[in-house]
Amino acid sequence: MKKRIKKEHTNFRFNITIILVYIIGIILISRLFELQIVKGAEYRETSNTRLSRESVLEASRGDIVDRSGNVLATTKSSFDLELYKTKSDDKTLNQCILNLIELFEAYDVNYPNDFPVNNECTEFTIEGENLTTWLKRYKLEENTTPEEAVQYFIRYYEIEATSIQEARKIISIRYEITTEGYSSTKSLGLAEDVPREVVAQISERNSDFPGVTITTRSSRQYNYDNLASHIIGYIGKISETEYNEARDIYNNDDYVGRTGIESLFEDYLRGKKRKRRN
Repeated sequence: MKKRIKKEHTNFRFNITIILVYIIGIILISRLFELQIVKGAEYRETSNTRLSRESVLEASRGDIVDRSGNVLATTKSSFDLELYKTKSDDKTLNQCILNLIELFEAYDVNYPNDFPVNNECTEFTIEGENLTTWLKRYKLEENTTPEEAVQYFIRYYEIEATSIQEARKIISIRYEITTEGYSSTKSLGLAEDVPREVVAQISERNSDFPGVTITTRSSRQYNYDNLASHIIGYIGKISETEYNEARDIYNNDDYVGRTGIESLFEDYLRGKKRKRRN
């Protein structure tokens, strides 16, 4: 009798254990289904936006001076603006673009503006076969007016603006994003050689410009034009052969000394690049 009771207790505990295992298994499978299927795209996007980006810090090329200390050749630094994709909704992105364009226009900065409708939204900037092909690409009728085309993109990009002209400004960058593409690790170029005032504004109001990154670019400047150019020399883009021979030192878009002092003292004048993660 005791053995039978003991056996029943053992079977009961075994059955309870099996039930618990099944319940835990069902919970885990349900959670896995939610992570991979239901919210997989959302979590993947979040992960991509959190990836660290590695950017190259350009090294300034050394100055060339005469025996009195006068600078004959130097490096001029300029600032470029790039846009990375962030986990922002259309409203936030559109407002960021509008903030940028207002800043660009205040300081006369050129920005991408290839949308084929003029700023007043009264005329197409392309015609003939090019216009026909463009309208077909976006499934617009051949008799679509410029204003109707703008209205289509306002709906497409979910733009809220006070006027059609203001919306057209936002479309200029959104259209560039559509045609060129960008991601959390691949940037879209917005403007080159921007004034320091623009850089200062973006740095101070960074919450108004999500995804906008400031990069520094260097260019060679000869302070006395052609004076002693045969001695000072000049720089030029690295050739494929030179790059293959010094991959550990140069990038394929670097500039190297070609003649004169620029070439003779290349090892001393070229800087060493660094990398930054952000």
